[in-house]
Amino acid sequence: MKTLLIKTGKAWNALKQEGLVRGGKRVAKSFFAQFGRVRPGDILFVTIGVGDSARYRAINQKEELEIHGFKCSVTIQDNPFLPTYADKFKIFIFHRPIYTWKVEKLIEKAKKLGKEIIFETDDLIFDPKYSQQTDHYKKMNILERKQYEKGIGEEILKDPYVKVCTTTTSYLAKILEGYGKKVFVSKNKLSLKDLEIVENIFPKVEPSEKNKGLRIGYFAGTKGHDKNFATIENALVKILEKYPKAKLVLAGPLNISDKFDEYKNQIERLPFASRRDHFQNISDVDINIIPLEKSDPFCESKSELKFFEAGILGVPSVAVNNQTYREAIEDGESGFLAGSDDEWANKLERLIEDRELRKQVGKEAREKSLREYTTKNSHNSDYYSLLRSVMNKIRIL
Repeated sequence: MKTLLIKTGKAWNALKQEGLVRGGKRVAKSFFAQFGRVRPGDILFVTIGVGDSARYRAINQKEELEIHGFKCSVTIQDNPFLPTYADKFKIFIFHRPIYTWKVEKLIEKAKKLGKEIIFETDDLIFDPKYSQQTDHYKKMNILERKQYEKGIGEEILKDPYVKVCTTTTSYLAKILEGYGKKVFVSKNKLSLKDLEIVENIFPKVEPSEKNKGLRIGYFAGTKGHDKNFATIENALVKILEKYPKAKLVLAGPLNISDKFDEYKNQIERLPFASRRDHFQNISDVDINIIPLEKSDPFCESKSELKFFEAGILGVPSVAVNNQTYREAIEDGESGFLAGSDDEWANKLERLIEDRELRKQVGKEAREKSLREYTTKNSHNSDYYSLLRSVMNKIRIL
């Protein structure tokens, strides 16, 4: 009953935000995904749904492992046949699971058969003291919030049988290690299909040449990013005032302060977009910005995907100077890091004023994205070795 209420809340939110047609397609996709065919193999990813999180942490991770010789399948946890898969795989990776009776039954069977169970998360949502304090949670409807009454997946994470976790960042890895687990950081990566989309867009004419006005893009993606954006609003107002031909392009459900009222003609809004259109929208800006609240654990745990989604298209980024982005970006080379209002304004000005700098930083960002953030060029040998070691010890009945 609880999962039905959660799904109803999510469906209502999709229809409300994306409209009847696009939102309806998302709801239908989620419904039919639970009946998707599951071929037996080495590893089964069990994920919560069909959104971007599932794309990066189940579908793209599956593709990466298959490139390295593993046989994998993906299903969502609402699959009516879920418990029957216990004897068809050696390893089960649970991504953001709600502990339903189907999940519980599958885990019980897998344990009896001596199979490996891995907990996977890409957000700090397994501890409700963090997730319930976020803007994202506060903007949810009452049905969606039921998903976060407890930590998502905490039953699996706290199970002593479960020895291994995978996650997206070293920040999250350290927290998970506090539960006594062996943790592997397996970065978010672009899929082969993503690269195909990108290569049909890149190379490109620089947007400022094409549109006669430099464009700064912020791609919020989902609701709940108002506070992140607000951390740099003073710097952005300064930029819009100094450069009246510059445009601020805002994608996703974002509420901005009245400080921007004076600059309405310099602000462009973009609605929810398909994957292909999302990359096209990024390609149409000159500079990508990635603000986050600093010293907020939930925000600190976010991955660097906004960097490489822009970088793969040769678009330079200015990002918050936190642990994740310090590990991803060489300041002044593959992007820029900023903390204070002055840093944000100064580094944006450098990119605005210097076209060649934009091109050089964008080039470095693209090369790094191709080298480190694609399934095609994935390299995580310790993780692959662990999986092979486990598989050699387990036999399929």
